[in-house]
Amino acid sequence: MSRLIKEKINGAKKLRELMENKDLILAPGAYDALTARLIESTGFDVVYMTGFGTAASMLGYPDVGLITMAEMVDNARRIVDAVNIPVIADADTGYGNPINVIRTVQAYESVGVAGIHIEDQVFPKKCGHITGKQVIPLEEMVEKIAAAKDAKLSKDFVIIARTDAIAVEGLEVALERAKEYYKAGADVIFVEAPESIEQIEVIARELKGIPLLFNWAEGGKTPPVSLDVLRKLGYKIVIFPISALLSATKAVKEVLETIKKDGTPINVMNKLYPFKDFLNFIGLPEVQELEKKYVTKERKKI
Repeated sequence: MSRLIKEKINGAKKLRELMENKDLILAPGAYDALTARLIESTGFDVVYMTGFGTAASMLGYPDVGLITMAEMVDNARRIVDAVNIPVIADADTGYGNPINVIRTVQAYESVGVAGIHIEDQVFPKKCGHITGKQVIPLEEMVEKIAAAKDAKLSKDFVIIARTDAIAVEGLEVALERAKEYYKAGADVIFVEAPESIEQIEVIARELKGIPLLFNWAEGGKTPPVSLDVLRKLGYKIVIFPISALLSATKAVKEVLETIKKDGTPINVMNKLYPFKDFLNFIGLPEVQELEKKYVTKERKKI
């Protein structure tokens, strides 16, 4: 079926089905429509829209609360439109108090996002793996989660509650917050930035029975851990937020440095994705077929 003319899936319903039927969901991070398409074409079931990558790609700045809700939703819309698999999106702090959270949930849901995560940091927030984070009182976050639950237009839309409390208040408090957020109506719990394998294990043990999201943060505070370990511990969703971003940055930088040195791309052509293959990947043949189908009789004579 045409990518331009197709019946879009119900992303939230599909995500719920995956959560029920798959032991572990892998969701690499996309920062734009092209990376989302690459994720889908590689065979992954879910795309994760990274806030870190969105800030970096759209603004050229780090994830420190500079990007707005409208900019994030607009990027989410383009990513959702580019693929036919569910999209989980970063929604930062919900962009304000519980009333703001209501608007945030409905804005993301209106563009077809399957689920969002909202964190308990103060605004402006920071990336979960850099220093200087602060968190709001537990009671305030509970109100935000309750508002998010009430704001859902579809029962299938997935609310993921993230706590950044480990770095601020310690693991024990983070676990208490996580339990309260689940009681308040979160569908999935996301305990950000555990700093050891032991903490990863404690989170899984203390929150057993609660669907858990694990952030496999490339180069962050959380140590690398194998998929087998995460599966045995019972994590439900694993995101890889910036693999695409970091790999693209490295490749582009190396190519540009060579072009600057040599004056042309002649010595990097073997490193580039072939132009014809790229046109096929992004759908030029499909567009050409549609042009033939819808061309007017007068134009056919030309």
